[in-house]
Amino acid sequence: MPIALTPPPVPETKILGNVTAQPTKRKIICFSDFDGTIFMQDTGHVLFDTHGCGSTRREMLDTQIKTGERSFRDVSEEMWGSLNVPFEDGFEVMEKTLEIDPDFQRFHKFCIDNDIPFNVISAGLKPILRRVLDTFLGEEASSHIDIVANDAHISPDGSEWKPIWRHDTELGHDKALSITEARKEAQLQCDDGTIPLIVFIGDGVSDLPAAREADVLFARRGLRLEEYCVEHKIPYIPFNTFADIQREIERIKEEDEKKTGGKGVPARFNPRANLWRRVSSQAAVPRYVVMSPTKEEKMFLWPEAFTELKTPSVEVTEAAMSAV
Repeated sequence: MPIALTPPPVPETKILGNVTAQPTKRKIICFSDFDGTIFMQDTGHVLFDTHGCGSTRREMLDTQIKTGERSFRDVSEEMWGSLNVPFEDGFEVMEKTLEIDPDFQRFHKFCIDNDIPFNVISAGLKPILRRVLDTFLGEEASSHIDIVANDAHISPDGSEWKPIWRHDTELGHDKALSITEARKEAQLQCDDGTIPLIVFIGDGVSDLPAAREADVLFARRGLRLEEYCVEHKIPYIPFNTFADIQREIERIKEEDEKKTGGKGVPARFNPRANLWRRVSSQAAVPRYVVMSPTKEEKMFLWPEAFTELKTPSVEVTEAAMSAV
């Protein structure tokens, strides 16, 4: 399913319950992780622990990812391959176990009312995520959410669960690349001369590649993404529930309207994200990325160029840098 990045026509302002719908002048595009962010548990972990390798082996495999002994893709294929359960039977345990963020449904309605496209971006499997959203939100509400995730082949008898990876990388799904692709589809420079505001919502370090692409980053309070942001001085907004995110987006919209009138670049503007908007050549490695402090950060930001540290053969043009 393609990502819906062009909002529908702006409706008239109307009152919905206690919330006034204020159609945004600047396009805002939200991307959110799924496991641990929209839902408090990990859908894969629920399945693996109940119908697959079990929690002990899963934790051992998770450690292999963290230490770099094995890639995320390699370990994930083993985890999914350990399942031997029909899809419907597996879903039953997820339906009983999963807990949705208590304020997500209200936030999702806020996005619909304000013409804010909301996209799930996940390293999980799309058929599972869609079924979970259809069940917890209802199919009509779920249909407003586009899912950017890996596909899957699941045999009818449940004897084979095989991810169909979005990207041919060690991650399987490069979230940063997906957001970059989404920016291109949005054509970034809107018809009225404005540039959209990109919001990312996550909870773990695996979200860092996508988080680096955002103008505004929300990190679930007390989890690893927030810890990483604090350690590396990465700007972020902590949240406990999606109600916090809704309040902040409303405030950011008001701030942007006062400072920019909804024109030009957003008031909350990530220069690093701006460079991704402007630079399309994979050979043009930004000078400040080369000088950034950690190899991990370089590989997240530009994986093709930094499988090992390289000296850029082409510098970013002055025009691109002046746009930052």
